[in-house]
Amino acid sequence: MKRRRVKITGVGPVTPAGVGREAFWQGILEPVSYVRRFEKLGEEYGPLVAAHIDRFNVAKFVDRDRLPKGIGRHTQFAVAGAVLALQDSGLTETELETRDCLVVTGSSLMDFGGISNSTYAVYSRGPQAALPRTIFTTTNANVTEAVSRALNIAPRTMTLQNSCCSGLDAIGYAAGVIARGEAEIAICGGTEAPLHRCPLLELRAAGLTPPTVETPERLARPFDLWRTTGVVSEGACMFVLEAESSPRPGYSFVSGYAFANDPVGEVCGGLVEAANLALADSRMKAERVDAINAWGPGHRQIDAGESDAMRRVFGGMLGEIPVLSIKGAIGSALGAAPAIQIGVAALAQRHGVVPATVNWQYPDPACAFNVHGRPRAVDHAVTLVNAHGVGNVNSCMILERC
Repeated sequence: MKRRRVKITGVGPVTPAGVGREAFWQGILEPVSYVRRFEKLGEEYGPLVAAHIDRFNVAKFVDRDRLPKGIGRHTQFAVAGAVLALQDSGLTETELETRDCLVVTGSSLMDFGGISNSTYAVYSRGPQAALPRTIFTTTNANVTEAVSRALNIAPRTMTLQNSCCSGLDAIGYAAGVIARGEAEIAICGGTEAPLHRCPLLELRAAGLTPPTVETPERLARPFDLWRTTGVVSEGACMFVLEAESSPRPGYSFVSGYAFANDPVGEVCGGLVEAANLALADSRMKAERVDAINAWGPGHRQIDAGESDAMRRVFGGMLGEIPVLSIKGAIGSALGAAPAIQIGVAALAQRHGVVPATVNWQYPDPACAFNVHGRPRAVDHAVTLVNAHGVGNVNSCMILERC
């Protein structure tokens, strides 16, 4: 059976850099960091920083009567992103009702805010205070259900959880369904809202977010010699995917997707296999890649591991390929992070710009990438997007400009 080409026709970002395509793109082009002190938990929990979305209100995007009571913040992000992606594509709810539609989302975590609230209620007031809706509203599967209800459609749904690769995997899964002719439209992407006591304190204890609030805007430093660790953030990016025959214009084709695990003791080593498999899936050779949207969280070992993996994929060509990481600007929204990267990659292809790697200043020999601290005008047609997560998981996607 001939595989159909799949294109992105709508982009719906909900991020600390901006909400909606235009605001998001302008925010990403500004070579600034959106990481700030995070004081919502209170001083008793010690120093915390994050890139967070201020004054978010899901009612700006959809009637609250369409949403289940008590849904989590990451679910609200996904709903807003789906509405924005549909608006960007030009699709209407009426059209969705008559088309074979799929909704796929990826998140690395359940709604820890809702779980914590229910747990605290039982702890403080006894078993009678348990919140029954917690069973339904805190699961990752509730995200796709809420998106479907908000859009007033009855699609097939799928929810993926693969650590920080989840958002990219959701898009890859959805693209595969359309490519095989099993659906005509997919609303897909990643969403995450981890800025709660748990898991923030655990991430800090594990060295995956900084134990300081000193100069927070400088703490996330992807590939920089003086980087230490990454910074946690929140957000979502949702997409509309359609077959090439759709009359709506596309940003990029989802030309290749693959995943692989790290060999024992080799951080990011699985990116070699994932990238090579994604290239094979796209029927391209490595020399076709014009840009790399790197995982690059600013963690000392992970950044170096990703650089080594890309050297093994691209060899001597690597120094000529523009590379960027958006984590210096907006931190890592865990499972939503690679979906946001795909949003950046698609917009960057359309505009012929490679955004800055914010806070990159001092080259590190262990990270031999062609990065820059300012945006660059680069006409590029093929982009490799990388993702890596706890559990030694890796995913890669090849985007090809429409």
